[in-house]
Amino acid sequence: MEGNAKSDQIVDVGSVVEAVSADDGDAPLYSLESLCMRCGENGITRFLLTLIPHFRKILLSAFECPHCGERNNEVQFAGEIQPRGCCYTLKIPSGEQKMLNRQVVKSESATIKIPELDFEIPPEAQRGSLSTVEGILMRATDELQALQEERKKVAPETAGAIDQFLVKLRACATGESCITFILDDPVGNSFIENPFAPSSDPSLTIKFYERTPEQQASLGYLVDSAQAEGTHVDAPGGGEAVTTDQVRREPHGSVGATAGHRAIAQSNSAEIAEALFRYTAPEEVMTFPSTCGACAASCETRMFVTNIPYFQEVIVMASTCDACGYRNSELKPGGRIPEKGKIITLSVKNVNDLSRDVIKSDTASVKVPEVDLELASGTLGGIVTTVEGLITRISESLERVHGFTFGDSLDENSRSKWIDFKARLNKLLSLEEPWTLILDDALANSFVAPATDDLKEDNQLAFEDYERSWEQNEELGLNDMDTSSAEVGDAPTNTSKTE
Repeated sequence: MEGNAKSDQIVDVGSVVEAVSADDGDAPLYSLESLCMRCGENGITRFLLTLIPHFRKILLSAFECPHCGERNNEVQFAGEIQPRGCCYTLKIPSGEQKMLNRQVVKSESATIKIPELDFEIPPEAQRGSLSTVEGILMRATDELQALQEERKKVAPETAGAIDQFLVKLRACATGESCITFILDDPVGNSFIENPFAPSSDPSLTIKFYERTPEQQASLGYLVDSAQAEGTHVDAPGGGEAVTTDQVRREPHGSVGATAGHRAIAQSNSAEIAEALFRYTAPEEVMTFPSTCGACAASCETRMFVTNIPYFQEVIVMASTCDACGYRNSELKPGGRIPEKGKIITLSVKNVNDLSRDVIKSDTASVKVPEVDLELASGTLGGIVTTVEGLITRISESLERVHGFTFGDSLDENSRSKWIDFKARLNKLLSLEEPWTLILDDALANSFVAPATDDLKEDNQLAFEDYERSWEQNEELGLNDMDTSSAEVGDAPTNTSKTE
């Protein structure tokens, strides 16, 4: 009895909050009395703060009422909000029962959609949960079925329509119908298992996106409309109002080549800053106000244009938030859209090749055939790094996204496959044998620096141009792009007069 009393000790909410806030990995199990919403008596809610390896720190809570038998559980994320939202799309054909057994982590802010049924599970309907695709669909079925008897008395027609819908939903949950399972989470803390990881899954698509001001507001962050529209200040003496959110241009001497390292490095790592400035110093750095993507506070974004030899003109944007410490850097291509895509192939043979500068745009995919590694476009966003830094980022990203599967439910075969792949990935950096890095960019906005002054003398680096397919142009939005009005506007006008 004494041992049970110690393990299930009743504590106050403050102690639980302190445990959640602490960084102690061995957090104990906490229990506290809470009201049962079914019978009105007091039940027991147990809290456990745990860390899923290479995934997230989560807070598990389980409620049980000894009076009426009511039980429920919930998953809440105690870690940080991710910089970008995520959207998982899983296409499940009919008869594929195994795909319904995939584990799903749904945060309290995630929305689940099934377009075939025009069905949506809002965030408040199912709070944070750790389940499977089948479990989520069956739970939705049970919740809709729960009040059917009351609906039949009040609104028979509505109850009949729901009965017909439940038949379709159960067919989807049992694998009899093909569905598209969409998990959209603006916080970025949700996850769908990829059983083929680290290889790509043809049925699963992952997209990351920037949160909108509306999504920031729905998450409880302060969104100032003046940040987007500009803050108007009345001019003294009844003059015209001016907008304070204007681009501020600073001269070359203050933030350019002289102090450029300090200004840009505040929002980037030293390696990125050095890689950028070794090509050319910016003529001017523009500073303009923006909003932090993590906490929605006001911050500054620095931007400058630079030209990279053998490549093109690029725009570098770097921002830092003094409120929460969030830092972000982006690289955008300058000029027009190239007519052809480009494949860059680098044969990595020595240590100097690992130090080559790499610019990977957000439209480029990455392949390493020797380890069967393939990353879809947009996975890491647009980054400026080195060959070694790119492989390190890929390794960290795979551990963050797929490391959730390193749980107790992982079978020995899958675990050994992950360990073997991790070892082969580390061998790339140790250069035990030569390997090949392939960047496939449909917009030709990626770049690998040559090891020689003349690009043609670098025998380990190859560039290949190719015609984009209709599907690639459609995904990039180029098929429907109409530039006729811009061409008319840029056409020279005849200003001569006929007397």
